[in-house]
Amino acid sequence: MAAALELRGLTKDYGKQRGIFDVSLEVQQGEVFGFLGPNGAGKTTAMRHLMGFVKPGAGEARIGGLACFSERAAIQRTLGYLPGEIACMDEMTGSAFLEFMARMKKLADRVRLHELADYFELDPSRKIRKMSKGTKQKVGLVCAFMGRPDLLLLDEPTSGLDPLMQGRFIDLVLAEKERGATVFLSSHLFEEVERTCDRVAFIRDGRLAAVERMDDVRRSRKRVYVIAFAYATERDRYVASHPEAQIRGAVSAEMVVAGGADAFVKDLAAFEVADLAAREQTLEELFLHLYGSCSDDRPGLRSTASSERGCHE
Repeated sequence: MAAALELRGLTKDYGKQRGIFDVSLEVQQGEVFGFLGPNGAGKTTAMRHLMGFVKPGAGEARIGGLACFSERAAIQRTLGYLPGEIACMDEMTGSAFLEFMARMKKLADRVRLHELADYFELDPSRKIRKMSKGTKQKVGLVCAFMGRPDLLLLDEPTSGLDPLMQGRFIDLVLAEKERGATVFLSSHLFEEVERTCDRVAFIRDGRLAAVERMDDVRRSRKRVYVIAFAYATERDRYVASHPEAQIRGAVSAEMVVAGGADAFVKDLAAFEVADLAAREQTLEELFLHLYGSCSDDRPGLRSTASSERGCHE
């Protein structure tokens, strides 16, 4: 089966190390694929290539076998797209804009449009310029999904949404996946990616650092413990015996722990601890920990759980 979406050596050099460089990946039909990385890493540049807005400096981007730049008109007719920065016609009401987009997409009816507006609790009667960022985001989501496209390109789709609406977005993506749609989304929210994606790619400084199955990412994720000691001397004693610990503040240290916490907690019993807090690693922390050596000479922990991973220099 042909890939739904593919990048082959895609390069766009804007100078001063800005752009994307030799990016290659494939997204299969019916797959939800997460495209992850810090701000400025190249996620939006890759999305714009897939939409045919940008001509590659080298390499190619293809959707359904069609070249994204030279055959962009045919591609854009059939997919759903949500840009990272939504630019709507500010003097139009949300209703007028959605109707305009429905006509552009040549939708036979407006049933799906109204279903999605209700689902996201969108009141489209106000002028777009008076809408909050979250409300504009809902307008963009309705536009992207209302044509029931087979492929969706979503750039930071839950930006500006509250947790309730973020949850509804996740449920919608899962429903679209069940329908057989392919979804390519950029995100920095672990729950969003964890609950929706089959595979994820991490891009850093414009270069692809890794492509992973989401199951392998879950197993690689660790917990971060911040230990507040009773005295600075206790903190210093702990750090001296645990070189991997990082000093945080006057009396605190941070430890990254894999697996169960039993051994970690028992070890702490030998020290005077005032407080202990825990959190999960963020996506960026996890991937920088695993693949930090892809862009510099620092040693990085390199798991071997997935045969798909690798550095692309």
